[in-house]
Amino acid sequence: MNSKIFPLSRDQLERIAEQYPTPFYLYDESGIRNKARTINAAFSRFPDFMEHFAVKALPNPVILKILASEGCGADCSSLPELILADTSGIRREKIMFSSNQTPASEYQAAQELGAVINLDDESHIDFLEEAAGIPDRISCRYNPGPLKAGNLIIGKPEEAKYGFTRDQILSGFVRLAEKGVHHFGLHTMVASNELNPEYHVETARILFECAVEILEKTGIRLEFINLGGGLGIPYRPEQQAIDFEKLAAGIHAVYNEILVPAGLAPMGIHSEWGRAVTGPHGWLVTRAVHHKNIYRKYIGVDACMADLMRPGLYGAYHHITIAGKEDSPATETYDIVGSLCENNDKFAVQRQLPQIDRGDFVIIHDAGAHGRAMGFNYNGKLRCGELLLRPDGSILQIRRPETIADYFGTLLGVLPAFK
Repeated sequence: MNSKIFPLSRDQLERIAEQYPTPFYLYDESGIRNKARTINAAFSRFPDFMEHFAVKALPNPVILKILASEGCGADCSSLPELILADTSGIRREKIMFSSNQTPASEYQAAQELGAVINLDDESHIDFLEEAAGIPDRISCRYNPGPLKAGNLIIGKPEEAKYGFTRDQILSGFVRLAEKGVHHFGLHTMVASNELNPEYHVETARILFECAVEILEKTGIRLEFINLGGGLGIPYRPEQQAIDFEKLAAGIHAVYNEILVPAGLAPMGIHSEWGRAVTGPHGWLVTRAVHHKNIYRKYIGVDACMADLMRPGLYGAYHHITIAGKEDSPATETYDIVGSLCENNDKFAVQRQLPQIDRGDFVIIHDAGAHGRAMGFNYNGKLRCGELLLRPDGSILQIRRPETIADYFGTLLGVLPAFK
């Protein structure tokens, strides 16, 4: 079992909500820092390790600056994410640019920033050359197809739109070498939210074996291997978190088994975890505003799917607690719902919880990744803000809530000004 603990009391929340009304996201700086340190310590057994935090998970420069101060880089997939990384002090080869169907302007921006471009397709070699030129350092994304089973969120690799086939990786690296590339990396991403550590060890094995084949068939020696992301977190209390020390030891054993005898050590080992770094250290805080009793009991809250779409999109489970009632018996069965005009706007379905009264704080756990970042404005919903719990207990607003003026801001004066 893993405990689902919210770091603030109901009284503390009441005081915070006077200044920052619900809904809002709250992130724990100490938890995020400790997770980055745990990962870096576990993987320090490798001669060159770099965690490129997946910016898409939590694209806030305050969070990125915290991670940069802990030695992390960034994994980016768009121009705004590149800008976020750069302005947060993450620069040059600490940035991995892993995009697909990429416009020329974004390749140009990545080149100008000195980011490591991670090509998604063999045809992009010529496209990149025409758009921005071929850099001296480059990576390619490998899709192992039927060699590797996917999981529910990301699907089967052979059905995914991402990456080079094995043959394309070989021919692509040869072409890149002919165009003047001297420094090569290999990357993959085949799962999302995968909690089985052996899955990730086997992913490393596939990449290490591919690196040996590349050396044997092309003479190209890789400088780094990016194991990708996809590391899961225990959304359910009965699930166990991945032990980073054991994960690193398992990957290191395969490193010694495959790369060392092939003469490919030292090899840089990189990752691009997002969810595993910030996910458990963020919460969506919302209030109960309505009760509805028809065929089921419903609790309506002031957040909606526009703030957190994972439950509605994937049927994903997020644990829920009620501030001040953590030890109260779960005597009621509720659907916890938002106000969006969609019937899948539900944070929980038939969930056993304590009795919820209007005004209660409903805490949605493990929302520190792919939460606020996946928000949207359907129904004219305005996305909520973000707060940071500092190590000294103070609260810092790191993103304000959206306003009606923000929503109408792209209409170029068609409507009158709103506050």
